[in-house]
Amino acid sequence: MPSSFHVESADGYERLMGRWSKRLAPKLIDFAGLADGDRVLDVGCGTGSLAFTLAERPSLREIAAIDYSPVFVEAAKRRNTDPRITIQQADACALPFEDKRFDRAMSLLVLHFVPEAGKAVSEMCRVVRPDGVVAATVWDHYGGMSGMRMMWDTVVMLDENALPQRRRYCFQPMMRPGEMKQSFIAAGLADVEETSLLIRMEYTSFADYWDPIAAGEGPLGKYVAGLDPTRRKAVDAALRAAYEAGEPDGPRSFASVAWACRGRVV
Repeated sequence: MPSSFHVESADGYERLMGRWSKRLAPKLIDFAGLADGDRVLDVGCGTGSLAFTLAERPSLREIAAIDYSPVFVEAAKRRNTDPRITIQQADACALPFEDKRFDRAMSLLVLHFVPEAGKAVSEMCRVVRPDGVVAATVWDHYGGMSGMRMMWDTVVMLDENALPQRRRYCFQPMMRPGEMKQSFIAAGLADVEETSLLIRMEYTSFADYWDPIAAGEGPLGKYVAGLDPTRRKAVDAALRAAYEAGEPDGPRSFASVAWACRGRVV
């Protein structure tokens, strides 16, 4: 089951999103909970933000991580120095683990890129023991990502062909209010709770904000990479004007909200 996320390079992803997923990872872990001796599965590990944050807990027995992208798997393996962590390429909708193997399964900013996200939730439930926990978080692209929405809303004012891409961005799987909760309930989880997690994305300059997108990373980057030179120049100028908002270039901070959900396996 392929991911819909567009990857150019692991380093580019780190600049686009990895640095922010590191901020979100501790909040997901706190929400999901941990116990001494836990075996934890990280579904969609990317470059390792969640797995390596989990590894800061010396009491954990095992941290298994999977991702669909070989680019991410290779990058995470290069970074790994903890013998408790294993990383492999795998499909979130067909996890390569036996039933009831883990105490907890977590997914950080992944389910919205899985076309059959409900199947991935069911797989997480399958590999977690009874009374274990399944937890996940996805960005609230429509209502909670002010910095990224500014990009899309600016682009569609210049190019109506971008309207379908903006719609897909805003309403990817699990992003509507209550959608992830209903998916967890449908998978048979008990005591399901949905909440919001907040971080801030802080940039030093317009270049810090825009360069990863301009290099082709992520959904908007893929769109930008396909523009002709004239329209690309107009988009670059319009995004700079939106970022600066009439003030000199420099630091900006954007509130960023993620949906989070957890449930207990029965």
